[in-house]
Amino acid sequence: MPATLVALILALTLGIQPVTSDLYLPALPALSASFAAPMWQAQYTLSAMLMAFGCSQLIWGPLSDRFGRRPVLLIGLLAYTLAGLASTQAPSMLWLIVWRVFQGAAMGAVVMCARAIVRDLYPPAEGARIMSKGLSGLGVLACLAPPLGSLVSDLSGWRMTLLVPALFSAGTLALVLWRFKETLAQPNPQALQAKTLVRTWLLILRNPTFLAYSSLSAASYGGLFTFLATSPFVFIQVLGLSKKQFGLVLFLMCFAYLIGTFLCRRLLQRYSVQNAAAMAGGLSLSAGLLMAALAWSGIQNVWSLCLPFALYMLGHGVHQPCGQSGAVGPFPEAAGTAAALNSFLMMLVAFVMGSWLGTHMDGSARPLTYGVAAWSAVLALTSWTLVRRYGRSSRGAPA
Repeated sequence: MPATLVALILALTLGIQPVTSDLYLPALPALSASFAAPMWQAQYTLSAMLMAFGCSQLIWGPLSDRFGRRPVLLIGLLAYTLAGLASTQAPSMLWLIVWRVFQGAAMGAVVMCARAIVRDLYPPAEGARIMSKGLSGLGVLACLAPPLGSLVSDLSGWRMTLLVPALFSAGTLALVLWRFKETLAQPNPQALQAKTLVRTWLLILRNPTFLAYSSLSAASYGGLFTFLATSPFVFIQVLGLSKKQFGLVLFLMCFAYLIGTFLCRRLLQRYSVQNAAAMAGGLSLSAGLLMAALAWSGIQNVWSLCLPFALYMLGHGVHQPCGQSGAVGPFPEAAGTAAALNSFLMMLVAFVMGSWLGTHMDGSARPLTYGVAAWSAVLALTSWTLVRRYGRSSRGAPA
C-alpha cells in the first residue's frame, strides 16, 4: 500500500474515537433533558462506552494476531455502523447506554488494528513518528467533531449527532474493503490458545518498557477524559455557554492537540523518545499547576479553564504517540495483544475516573480543575521517572 494510503487509513481508524466521543458532547445536556435523566446517567453513555472499548480489545487483539488485521477491522467497522444506527433509535437512556456499549466494543477492533498496523509496518522509533502522523489526522477529526456536533444538534436534535459517526464508519468500511491489504506478515496459529494467551499477557505485563509507556499514555488520557466528561456541564450549565460556543471551545482544545502532534515529530527528529516525553511532561505539569492556581484563587471563567488545558493538550499530542508506539514496540510478534492491553489500561483509567466524577460533580468547575491538575502531576512524574528509566533509547527517523 502507498504510504499516503496507510496514513489516511490510520487517520480514519484512529479518528473514529474522537468522532464517537466528541461529536455528541455538545448535545449531552439536551440528551439528558430529553430522557429526564440525571447528569451521571448521561455521562455514563461516555464512560461505559469507553470501558467496553478497552475491554473488547483484550479479545480483538489476539484475534487479529491469529487471523490478521483486515478481517478484524472489517468486522469491527460493520458492527460499529450497525450499533450506531441502532443508538439513534434508542427509546430510553438505558437502551442508549446499551447500544453505546456495543458501539464501544466494535470501536475497540478498529482502533486496536490501527495501532497494531503501525508495529507491523515500522520499527519502534519510526513507529512513534508514523503514529504522530496518524494522530495528527485524529486531531483534525477531533477539531471538526465538536463544532459539527453542535451544528447538527441545533438543526436536527441530539439523535442526529449519533447518526454522523455511523455514516463516518460506513465510509471508512468502504475504503478498507476496497484498498486495505493485510499487514500481518505471519499470523500466529496459537494466539488464541488459553496457555499461549495467558503466557503472552504475562510476558507483556511484566515488561518494564510496556508498563512505563502504558503508564504514560494512561495518565495522559486520564486528564483528557476528565475534561471530556465534565466540560459539557461546566461550560454549558455552569458558565452559560451555548452549544455552538462550547463546540468552539472543544475545537480550540483539539487544535492545541493537533499542534502537539506536529511538535512531537519535530522533537523526535532531534531527541530520543524518552527525552521528548520528558519535555512534554514539563508542559503537562505547567498546565496542571496553572489550572489549580487559578481555581484556588477563586477565578472561574472560560479562559481560566481553556488556557491551561490548551497547554495540557500540547503535551498530550506528544505523550500519546510516544506512549502508544513505545508500549507496543517490544512485541513485534504480538502487536495486537500489546496494543489491546495498552488501550485497556487507558480505558480502565477513564472508567474509574468517570465513576468518580459521576458522584463528585457538584455544579462547579472544581472536579474538572482538580482532576486535570492531579493527572498532570502523575503524567510529569511518569515521564521523568518510569519512561526515562525503562523506555528504550532510540531516535525518531527524520520526517
